[in-house]
Amino acid sequence: MTSSSGNTTVGTSPLPHQSELDSVTRAPRRLMATIAPANLSISLIWGAVPSILLALQVQQSFGDDAKVAILALVSTFGAFAAMIAQPIAGALSDRTRSRFGKRAPWIVLGALCGGLSLVGMAFASNIVFLIIAWVMVQISYNFAQGPLSAIMPDRVPRTFRGTFAAILGLGGMFGSLGGQILASSFSKNIPAAYLLLGGFAVIVLTLFVVLNPDRSSKDAVVEPFVMRSFAHTFWVSPVKHPDFFWAFTSRLLTYTGYFVVVGYKLYILQDYIGLGKDAIALIPIVGLVSLAGLLLSTIAAGKLSDHLGRRKVFVLVSGIVVAIALFIPLVLPTLTGMLLLAGLAGFGFGCFQAVDAALISEVLPSDRSYAKDLGVVNMAVTLPQILAPAFAGLIVLTFGYALLFPIGALIGVLGALAVIPVKSVK
Repeated sequence: MTSSSGNTTVGTSPLPHQSELDSVTRAPRRLMATIAPANLSISLIWGAVPSILLALQVQQSFGDDAKVAILALVSTFGAFAAMIAQPIAGALSDRTRSRFGKRAPWIVLGALCGGLSLVGMAFASNIVFLIIAWVMVQISYNFAQGPLSAIMPDRVPRTFRGTFAAILGLGGMFGSLGGQILASSFSKNIPAAYLLLGGFAVIVLTLFVVLNPDRSSKDAVVEPFVMRSFAHTFWVSPVKHPDFFWAFTSRLLTYTGYFVVVGYKLYILQDYIGLGKDAIALIPIVGLVSLAGLLLSTIAAGKLSDHLGRRKVFVLVSGIVVAIALFIPLVLPTLTGMLLLAGLAGFGFGCFQAVDAALISEVLPSDRSYAKDLGVVNMAVTLPQILAPAFAGLIVLTFGYALLFPIGALIGVLGALAVIPVKSVK
């Protein structure tokens, strides 16, 4: 990782330079133990709302004939809000001066505003109100997630980042899949699900910042905010920061390929597999099968990656495995085919999740702007999950369901191949 300035100051004492941080041999245990629940609390929302609760709310409010088009419309507005929110949140967090540190105020404020926005979604009575509420949910939780993502480069030594990334990934995927299971359980009471998700996030994220207090940033020396420079952060230059560019591209394509199919599973089960109203009851089963595959690979891959000192090979293997999995329903358009997809794709994606965050943390352009840079790169995580219903809907409306699977597989393979040009990470 390149640094533009040596040490970064926080409070009255400087953070250690990267070389000093790397020399630390003791893992931050409390941080390691609490980051998974923190990430899970936000990922529950991304797992439950876009692909299940919002899809059901649209279907129940506007009917089967209009559901694909309206879900695509609402999801598109939410995706653009997410794209803008995280880098802005990261830039503000990097420059925040408070006795609670740079990250904590935004994590808690984002959780509170997000909870209120979910309540607004529960009472949205038309398309306009639903779009506004969903956009506010996106902005709020991205303002929490952006600073939260900066915790690893802020506080975790490089030698522990593979393990930390695996724990982080487990929290994310448990949340994503658990959110789908929770959403299916609340299919007949969507407002209650929104209240539960919002309240849980507030409690867990508040506990996280209390249990892991940051050093005061009241006296921090920060760079002045320049709008032109900030606007340039939305463009990841392949010339100036090639490793960062390719890691970002790999993450964006891998997540898109996976979620364009997996994130659209409700409508796939209903219409392509032909289960109709019975599909919602099968979401928990599909989710549990996916979770089993994910656990097998994530736990092993994170530690193995640290032991071998390698990241890229795991990304390549995961892309191939996920691509193979996404072709299964095309050949076997049955519930069995979807279960096989879930297990194998979960295994492949778990391998990717276990090392991707560690790889990203090792190619960040500057140690002065962790949250802003991670806010940019986290667009490659949130956008595919939020935009998947819109992208998948466009494919279905234009070509039908069958093309979802090869398109998803192709995008995923391109994502795996995109990591090859990264030179600073093995």
